[in-house]
Amino acid sequence: MLRRERTLLVSVFSAILFLLYGDQWMTMLGNPLWFAGISIWLFGVILFASIGAVRHAEILAGKLGEPYGTLILTIAVTTIEVTMIANVMLSGENNQEFARDTMFAVVMIVVNGLVGLSLLLGALRFHEQQYNLQGANAYLVVIIPLAGFGLILPDFTTSTSDQSLSNFQAAFLVLMSLGLYLAFLLIQTRRHQSYFVMGLESSQQVAGETTLHPPMIYSMSSHILLLLGYLLSVILLAEKIARPVDYSIEVLGAPIALGGFFVASLILAPEAMSGIRAAMQNNLQRAVNILLGSVLATISLTIPAVLIISLITNQHVILGLPDSQTVLLVVTLMVSMMTFSSARTNILQGAVHILLFFAYIMLIFQP
Repeated sequence: MLRRERTLLVSVFSAILFLLYGDQWMTMLGNPLWFAGISIWLFGVILFASIGAVRHAEILAGKLGEPYGTLILTIAVTTIEVTMIANVMLSGENNQEFARDTMFAVVMIVVNGLVGLSLLLGALRFHEQQYNLQGANAYLVVIIPLAGFGLILPDFTTSTSDQSLSNFQAAFLVLMSLGLYLAFLLIQTRRHQSYFVMGLESSQQVAGETTLHPPMIYSMSSHILLLLGYLLSVILLAEKIARPVDYSIEVLGAPIALGGFFVASLILAPEAMSGIRAAMQNNLQRAVNILLGSVLATISLTIPAVLIISLITNQHVILGLPDSQTVLLVVTLMVSMMTFSSARTNILQGAVHILLFFAYIMLIFQP
């Protein structure tokens, strides 16, 4: 176990060191080499700890089956995401837009980058792939209104003087987001489970693989404890990586959107590997569950978490997107509706989503 879980040992050891000496180390970020070393250290440890958490979540997913398996992955990644956003929000004075930029980055990376790459690679290998159309539409029917209310509507409200929400509007959005997500969970786990499992049992494996999930190595309780251990180490280190991110934004003058992209990429790395691997195994249904599920969880759970934190700490949070990003979000949602309007996907759909992802990267540096 110690050999297999050495990443956890490194993560815990790093967390202890940063708890003991982190405040002193963060005062030395003005040294470029020290700043680079601390950033790479924290980024690497959090990345591999996140991968370890997802590995155990996938093993539990294989034991519990769908859709509960995907829910474990979603909850694990959302916990990491909310923790990192909250820490960056609370660590600096000029991070009013950071939560918005991170959530927008998650949508762009997943819906355009990862979905596009999954469709592209899957089509190159299998020409066309199938999935449950009703399940994909169930994700989109919740994602679209929440993205509109959370990231576009604040640009047009008149209750505040900027792209933020009043306290009453924020409370309404919190209740709306949580209510829609609970309604979605009801159909996913109770009333319409079949929407999200089509093709999982009959998916043909390639390269001699016979299972969709890694086999259980330890007992279920051990995997649960190890999953919690990885998540705890990520949560402890997230507070520390917030300092270099905040320093790069406030002192070095990096684009705020670049900080959101950095954090979103770190958060999504484990799910990216899981989703793309599923598509390459001709199991597009699982890829859709993982990728669209992560977007839905980001919008429906992270936005309420951010708004609740802002209300409790009296932090001013800007949610409304700039005009160029609003256009990109609307185009992305429209293309997604067309992509998932047929039960078969092809290489053209993947190419279009990849192009939209490159447009997002361009707008980070040339807004």
